[in-house]
Amino acid sequence: MGLYDRILVPTDGSEGVERAISHAVDLAEAHGAAIHAVYVVNTAGFTGLPMESSWEGVEEMLHEDAEQALTTVRELAEQHGVPVETHVLEGSPQREIVRYAEEEDCDLVVMGTHGRGGIDRLLLGSVAEKVVRASNVPVMTVRVGTEEPGQAT
Repeated sequence: MGLYDRILVPTDGSEGVERAISHAVDLAEAHGAAIHAVYVVNTAGFTGLPMESSWEGVEEMLHEDAEQALTTVRELAEQHGVPVETHVLEGSPQREIVRYAEEEDCDLVVMGTHGRGGIDRLLLGSVAEKVVRASNVPVMTVRVGTEEPGQAT
């Protein structure tokens, strides 16, 4: 038994998130752990839309994006011989990530952060930051996007 048995990797399919996924897969491989990959469809963002006219097509599109993002995790894990489970969740991303990590007895959450600063961070907040603050499970953040490689926070 390694230090980690179950590593949770939330993905949003955004550009650069592969860096966090790769880091999680490397950790899983080194510790003999399994990857649990989740994509959270942020249904909270659609509360103001009239359901009868908008949600049907949007929901299908969001679930297709989710499956595509999870396929990236699955393929990378399988290339390294790491067991992987994937799940599409619905709700508030930070709440669902924390809930899943705790309910599924994960040992670590590895997630990307876009490294926003200044007014963007103040106005938008960060799912990663909210997960770090709320989670009882340790969280490792990996900077993705335009930041220099090799900077894990």
